Amino acid sequence: MKGKSVVTLDDLSTDQILDLLRKAEYIDSHRREVAHTCDGRVIATLFYEPSTRTRLSFETAMLRLGGQVIGFAGSQLASVTKGESIADTLKTVSNYVDVVAIRHPKEGAALVASQASSVPVINAGDGGHMHPTQTLADLATLQSRFGRVTDLTVGLCGDLTFGRTVHSLIETLCRFGNVRFVLISPNELTTPQYVLDRINATASCSYVEVRDLASVMGDLDVLYMTRVQKERFFNEDDYLRLRDTYILDEEKMALAKPDMAVLHPLPRVNEIAVEVDDDPRAAYFEQVKNGMLMRMALESSVVGDELPGYEEFANKEVQA
Repeated sequence: MKGKSVVTLDDLSTDQILDLLRKAEYIDSHRREVAHTCDGRVIATLFYEPSTRTRLSFETAMLRLGGQVIGFAGSQLASVTKGESIADTLKTVSNYVDVVAIRHPKEGAALVASQASSVPVINAGDGGHMHPTQTLADLATLQSRFGRVTDLTVGLCGDLTFGRTVHSLIETLCRFGNVRFVLISPNELTTPQYVLDRINATASCSYVEVRDLASVMGDLDVLYMTRVQKERFFNEDDYLRLRDTYILDEEKMALAKPDMAVLHPLPRVNEIAVEVDDDPRAAYFEQVKNGMLMRMALESSVVGDELPGYEEFANKEVQA
């Protein structure tokens, strides 16, 4: 993976994704051993829109590997305010660093960045399009909870039109196969056709679209909640009308399987009641830790730095 940009997870093979999952597992249990893996490396986090978890996760990942961080959080802090293009910014910044993580409100911005950069670029979210490292966190959480990322019934609930985390997760799970999707949304926020086409093109995957969350709770192995994203709406009245369509609470959780996992890319607004946090099926803060571990695995891989002791660990895992 050395030198490889990751704009979508289609840039990685399924074997490479599985290797990243193994690396994250190794990192979690060998924090001291990997602490100097990326000594001397620098990551630039170029965040053109607000972020807390994702930016801090990318930065913490590099710091925990022994590297350093530069960057900005908010387009008002960058030369874009002077009219500089994304391409010129990347041509400049890639002279300073070993890897770039970029978040941008426009679909396709990460691809433009990767084409202009002389170092690997990792897409940290581009508009309503893709969010590959969140999907890696999601996959790691499924692997941790179920020991697999296939043969699952996965419900996705809320904003399925603009939810880039949803689009990334569906498309990636389709690559592994044997997943039944339950798409739960109001009529105004249904799943885009190109995502449905991806499911239809996978013989071992299927989907149903429903409007009522409670009616399908008992069927789900995984419930992936999303917030209705105010920043994606042109009309605030539409946002206010739709934002409280689905609220997961104890009453709905009582309808679910004992081992169902609740995921959420965060931030949460009010679509999951705080009371659910204490339920052992709530996995969304576990996702946060998994996101950092997966970004550690990815950052070290694209800059070409081997995790000390990992090769022996991976060989034992494969043999087992």
